[in-house]
Amino acid sequence: MKKFIIYFLGFVFVCFVLPALLTSKNKETSSEIVNQISNKNEIQENLSNEKYQYKQYGTIKLLHNDTGVVEDVFIDDYLCNVVSAEMPANYEIEALKAQAIVARTYTIYKIKNKKHENADICDDSNCCQAWISKENRLARWEESLRESNWKKIEEAVYSTKGKIITYQNEPINAFFHSNSGGKTEVPVNVWGGTGYPYLQTVETAGEDSYSQYSSEVILSQQELIEKLKTKYADITIDFNNAEDIKILEYTDGDRVKTVKFGNHNLSGVEVRTLLGLRSANFTITQENGNIKFSVKGYGHGVGMSQTGADSMAKQGSTAEDIIHHFYTDVEIKEVNNL
Repeated sequence: MKKFIIYFLGFVFVCFVLPALLTSKNKETSSEIVNQISNKNEIQENLSNEKYQYKQYGTIKLLHNDTGVVEDVFIDDYLCNVVSAEMPANYEIEALKAQAIVARTYTIYKIKNKKHENADICDDSNCCQAWISKENRLARWEESLRESNWKKIEEAVYSTKGKIITYQNEPINAFFHSNSGGKTEVPVNVWGGTGYPYLQTVETAGEDSYSQYSSEVILSQQELIEKLKTKYADITIDFNNAEDIKILEYTDGDRVKTVKFGNHNLSGVEVRTLLGLRSANFTITQENGNIKFSVKGYGHGVGMSQTGADSMAKQGSTAEDIIHHFYTDVEIKEVNNL
């Protein structure tokens, strides 16, 4: 009987007590691992948000054009507002990182080449870079996306803190635009001047899948004349003569360089401005008494294409890859090492 009891107790210990002890230990171990991972992630997040110790340029003077107020802001806080205004938060993180580096470079270039008397840069995209307050940015996003979108913007900025694009050890004039239509443009064909060696024509695949890639403007003959007369009061066009509306020359970036409208030859950039086209990459057709402008791309076409950056990131390119694609013979450096 004693043997039976001993065997029975041993059976109970092996089958029930021991597994329970082991399970408890495993649960404790799993809990410890989860806590370690959580702590590690918290440490990494704190490190990513730690402010870069800029030797210079750490604080900038930002002019708010609507109020005329000049505000002192930490550069990377400012860049979170810029990146969130300039590029959609649903773009790939590597594209957003590239935008952050480009925007930081553009900011420091502007500081070194001042345009405003009492400020380093302003919040007007037509003059400097787009800017939006965090409050307004969050309000324009869906509520469920606000926190994750802002964290993504912060990651793009703070994970690249201090990084800028240089040519011959100087910050470049880092132009960027929405969509190149598949091919970027050199600045001399947009603004004249001598240009920059690091801003060359490059091709990028995948931009045709974005809504910014194609658009069209249809004008009546009278509407076209009225818009052109805002600059050329004496313009006349014989719409029955096919030679009176004709593209004469293209740029290396496949944009219209010169186009004839009746008794005047205009640049493609002029036509884009006068007619409100998205880019100077367009074709012209006449249909049923109307003139149709079929447009490719969005923006001036110089420097980094934002949709091109996102397309490259989707194919596995890093922020550095994207930057080296759009800017020729440049280096990415720590601003403190200049």
